Amino acid sequence: MKFKACRHSQTLPLFFLSVLFFPRAEALTKERGFNRSVSAVFVFGDSTVDPGNNNYFATPIKSNFPPYGRSFKNQEPTGRFCDGRLATDFIASYAGIKEYVPPYLDPTLSLEELMTGVSFASAGSGYDPLTARISNVIEIPKQVEYYKEYRKRIEIAIGKQRTDYLIKKAVFVISCGTNDFVISYFTLRIRKKNYTIPEYQHFLIQKVEQLIQSLWAQGARRMAFVGMPPIGCLPIVITLNSLNPFLRRGCIDELSLVANDYNLNLQKKLKAIHRNVSHFGGRIAYIDIYGPLSNLIQGYNKFGFEEPAIGCCGSGIIETSFLCNPKSLVCPDASKYIFWDSVHPTERTYYIIFQTLRPIIDSMIK
Repeated sequence: MKFKACRHSQTLPLFFLSVLFFPRAEALTKERGFNRSVSAVFVFGDSTVDPGNNNYFATPIKSNFPPYGRSFKNQEPTGRFCDGRLATDFIASYAGIKEYVPPYLDPTLSLEELMTGVSFASAGSGYDPLTARISNVIEIPKQVEYYKEYRKRIEIAIGKQRTDYLIKKAVFVISCGTNDFVISYFTLRIRKKNYTIPEYQHFLIQKVEQLIQSLWAQGARRMAFVGMPPIGCLPIVITLNSLNPFLRRGCIDELSLVANDYNLNLQKKLKAIHRNVSHFGGRIAYIDIYGPLSNLIQGYNKFGFEEPAIGCCGSGIIETSFLCNPKSLVCPDASKYIFWDSVHPTERTYYIIFQTLRPIIDSMIK
């Protein structure tokens, strides 16, 4: 009866396959091959797009151990804060580039792997430099420095002209900002001492603008910026702000509203920048994850989920990074959960969100 009811749902055409199964990465590549139009995917940001850069330096913010990676190829804990693949992995496969986006700091990467794109992202980072310093992770300006280093390495290998062309045809994905509000502003309250919420939103968007300028100066022409999720719906945020975190697991709406307001301001800024650079072949896009994730949480049972407010790992209300470890109890089926740990979505959630974003992805990679 459940599937019969879904058969009449307006959401069925978009999500039916994702509810039933995950495609192999190779299948995504065959589904839509734009590799002639897109040379590489480059990624900047935080744990939502870090495939393992934090493995290679001293920081407590790591996930290169079980049960992370339980749904990944060979059940390998790669350093992704997920049971499996990230949205950027699905994007790279869909674009016909490669199966997975690797971390730039991996010293074993081949020239071919480097040329088709890497992630410079670092779990725990934010647009606010203070956010990264709190956890000793890679600040956004340092991620850009690594990108400049990357360019020099590729130029030595294939020459400047070919490198310029590779960069021009590449897509840049930036996913960041959640840690700034969740950690630096609302939890530790460091930034709350000196900034009102609108002031801090403006501060972060200034950092976005600076990042666009830096990447543009280094040849980037297609950039997609991911907005914030409904931060009040993250399991750990519910735990820290609910009057009864064990029994009252509803979203903290006032915190999600802050993220929504930030997203509206970010969209406005990105549209203005896009108008200015479109005459020079630039594309600056906004990627909405607030709406898709909110829809999943509010209508979780329609999408085949059983648990929208706790993670699969441990108690699901507080564990993330080293607190989600080999000794943690883990749910038997992560695909029934929207969140893998108390912060990060499961592979299945990432895939469904990726499906909703295909129109904007197409506009960037065609």
